[in-house]
Amino acid sequence: MAKKKSEPQILSSVTNALRILKSFSTFEPTKKVGELAESLGLAKSTVSRLLSTLASEGFVIKDPETQAYRLGISVLTLAGIVTNDLDIHKEAAPVLHKLVNDTGETTHLAVMDGLDTIYIHKEECYHPVRILTHLGRRNPSYCTSSGKVLLAYSDDHIVEDIINKGLVSYTKNSITDPDLLRSELEMVREKKYAVSTEELTEGTKSVAAPIRDYTGKVVSAITVVGPIQRMKEYKIRDIAKKVSEAGKEASERLGYDERFFSR
Repeated sequence: MAKKKSEPQILSSVTNALRILKSFSTFEPTKKVGELAESLGLAKSTVSRLLSTLASEGFVIKDPETQAYRLGISVLTLAGIVTNDLDIHKEAAPVLHKLVNDTGETTHLAVMDGLDTIYIHKEECYHPVRILTHLGRRNPSYCTSSGKVLLAYSDDHIVEDIINKGLVSYTKNSITDPDLLRSELEMVREKKYAVSTEELTEGTKSVAAPIRDYTGKVVSAITVVGPIQRMKEYKIRDIAKKVSEAGKEASERLGYDERFFSR
């Protein structure tokens, strides 16, 4: 009788430690033991031991006055290794910088992670009034231009999973109708770029275009974002053209050759 293939062993302690690290966010940069225990459904003693272990390795830091924890430098070190090792990050960085000069607005590089969109690189604009965005922040894909680009070229089941999860309204412009979202994504495929006007955050507007790898697969989105006062409607077509050109340049840097996919 053939031996049954053993299942990989999952260590609950490691899983819980990672859950703790992932619970920190831009909106909740510090957390106390009790808060983590309640949100994760763990005993306070378990959370306390895991935090002590993470602190000993520099992954979290404890504030002696508030007794709250925040992420440590070790997380930043690992994040730097990941981004620097990504081909898309290395190849797109100079394109993003050029796009800032061409548009005068902040640019981002975004990828899909699960059902969310994450910024993995950012080039800040020179305006004194800027849009506050954060690297590593998870955004609902259907509410951002970069997310809509990535969704437009994703497998259908991903779009349906997002719809089944529920299209939450963040502003009055958020897309909450499934059919409207599907139509929007079809339009993105036709235009080859996406626009988001105050769909996630009021007062902001963004334009995004796809970046493809050498196989033709859309692996990232390049985005320009700014306040609606500067991102006027009559400027959008020109910005979209520049963003699309930047997306093509980044794609070519990754080995994409449009001639092989247009036959």
